[in-house]
Amino acid sequence: MTADQIKNMIAAGLVCEHIELEGDGRHWYATIVSSEFEGRRAIQRHQRVYATLGDKMKNDEVHALSMKTFTPAEWASASE
Repeated sequence: MTADQIKNMIAAGLVCEHIELEGDGRHWYATIVSSEFEGRRAIQRHQRVYATLGDKMKNDEVHALSMKTFTPAEWASASE
């Protein structure tokens, strides 16, 4: 899968204010900002992102996805 395909899948299943994605075609590194992360722990945020990829993670089309997840307020603070 390409970075654009993965970004589009995440954006289709999760309201995102910002998505950055880098990788080598098997190992991906994402920064995702979403208001849907409000009040959720890190594991819940990651599970929410994994859910947008569905079977792509299970059947190894996306081998590995490391991510940093932020609410819009957390992202604004981190960007200062």
